[in-house]
Amino acid sequence: MNSDRCASFVFFSSPDPDGDTFFYERRLIEHGFKSVAGVDEAGRGPLAGPVVAGCVILSPDTDHFQFKDSKKLTALQRDKLFTFLQSSDAAIGVGVATVEEIDRINILQASLLAMKRAVIDCMHLFACTVDFLLVDGTFTVPMDLPQQPLVKGESRSASIAAASIVAKVTRDRIMAELHEQFPQYNLVQHKGYPTRAHREAIVEHGPSAVHRKTFKGVREFCPDFTSEKENKQGRLW
Repeated sequence: MNSDRCASFVFFSSPDPDGDTFFYERRLIEHGFKSVAGVDEAGRGPLAGPVVAGCVILSPDTDHFQFKDSKKLTALQRDKLFTFLQSSDAAIGVGVATVEEIDRINILQASLLAMKRAVIDCMHLFACTVDFLLVDGTFTVPMDLPQQPLVKGESRSASIAAASIVAKVTRDRIMAELHEQFPQYNLVQHKGYPTRAHREAIVEHGPSAVHRKTFKGVREFCPDFTSEKENKQGRLW
């Protein structure tokens, strides 16, 4: 299917029905797309660690109102919903783009790559097809699938919200593991984001192997690092 097919759906440009976060999924299913997946990522802004994406296909029978933007949930709420998703009928995939990939191709392209990997992982693990992608943000995933970007998609689509929870919980657990290797940066607390304490740790200890050398706040301490291409970080989404 050609990804441009989504442009013909008028309901994407209409105001969202108040409170109905399964509206887009329901309408797409009515148009013949049986497997509608939400895709989102976590970790664009940090100075350290990978960017992680989630892909989720929710069952139409799922209580979709419980899925909200992961940034508006507590860590405990995210963990509970993540566990619920794993035990439900949802199909789930995870994709990761490494620090090395972020530095090589830039954070935007790495985020889209992680999303692509999450979709592929979902299809592989659950032996399913994905007929349509709802993508958080303004960019499409580099795949030959019908898809629609949604600005603030985590608040407009339960599937995207569920994907944001998968991405956030998975990335937080990765950062906790990296903390064991690099405890001097306290990655388990700030998850690699540029807090004052994190910046001070970089000044004191220098960047580690999991720091993004093309990011401001890190690259100043990596004078010998050269990337394969110029990676000026512009608008991310």
